[in-house]
Amino acid sequence: MFGYVLDEVFVHHRAPAGHPERPARVEAVRDALLAAGVRERGHAVPARPVKDEELAAVHTGSYLDDLTRAVPGRTGWLDPDTYFSPGTWDAARAAAGGVSELALRVLSGELPRGLAVVRPPGHHAEADRAMGFCLINNVAVAARAARAAGAARVAILDWDVHHGNGTQRIFWDDPSVMYLSVHQWPYYPGTGAPVEIGGEHARGATVNVGLPAGSGDDEYLAAFDEVFVPTLVSFAPDLILVSAGFDAHRADPLASMRVSRGGFGAMADRMRAVAERVAGGRLVVALEGGYDLDGLAGGMSEVLRALADDAVAVSLDQLAEAPPRVISAPARAALAATLEARAAGGRP
Repeated sequence: MFGYVLDEVFVHHRAPAGHPERPARVEAVRDALLAAGVRERGHAVPARPVKDEELAAVHTGSYLDDLTRAVPGRTGWLDPDTYFSPGTWDAARAAAGGVSELALRVLSGELPRGLAVVRPPGHHAEADRAMGFCLINNVAVAARAARAAGAARVAILDWDVHHGNGTQRIFWDDPSVMYLSVHQWPYYPGTGAPVEIGGEHARGATVNVGLPAGSGDDEYLAAFDEVFVPTLVSFAPDLILVSAGFDAHRADPLASMRVSRGGFGAMADRMRAVAERVAGGRLVVALEGGYDLDGLAGGMSEVLRALADDAVAVSLDQLAEAPPRVISAPARAALAATLEARAAGGRP
């Protein structure tokens, strides 16, 4: 039985009027997952507060000091996009702690897979600053906690429509943590070019596919089938974490992609299949962005299906034998740019 984090604490991160990162996001997902029987199909994991040592493994002491002085019990802004309210600090600590706890339970074998419905999101948060609605980098905290608990290699796959600059920067020179991202390019935050492949000691451990605006299911699945799946199989992580944003959905107001509800499910199916092949099934999916409520709820429902079903929906052998998908010329060029950068720069 898979594990899930679903807690009312995340509703208490209260948004200013009109802000897209609002409590209704987790309420929509909660309602959809409850309707899909998440309680009967999974095991609830508490959204515990993140431990100080877990935070210190990712974020600088000066940044954490700034947060603890400015945020708890107050209202304000950390940058032009990133607000805080009286309930934000508890929600942010629970988001990072909940993802970390879920990852540790999956790593230990207590649970086979996990799904964390958390906010604030995290992948834009860098070691020393908040950014893009994010205060604490939830998935980075979980990855470092898993490494400390004995995972030799961890992979983070980010399908949020915005590149996860914070996660990339945190693990830029760490060969034990692979960061892979598919995102709209060029777009906010301006990082994620195909030539960004990692630091001196981790060349090839960063993999970026920047797809053009208007890309949909076929383009995204081509990125998975031709780049991400073989790369992850070669890397053979002990744990796979997914930064799952749903803002590439065709109705999302903050981007220009065309992914369907089923497209997100197909991406989740592939990550489940890769995890079963090389990571002992160990897979944790954590919510990042997604601002159309129907697209967000529908996409997460598809992820629930991929994690909760007994059988793996996609065969990696079938994917390897299938011909390349027919996709737009700009998207084909984007995949080629990623593969060329990896070939030129080396692999982990």
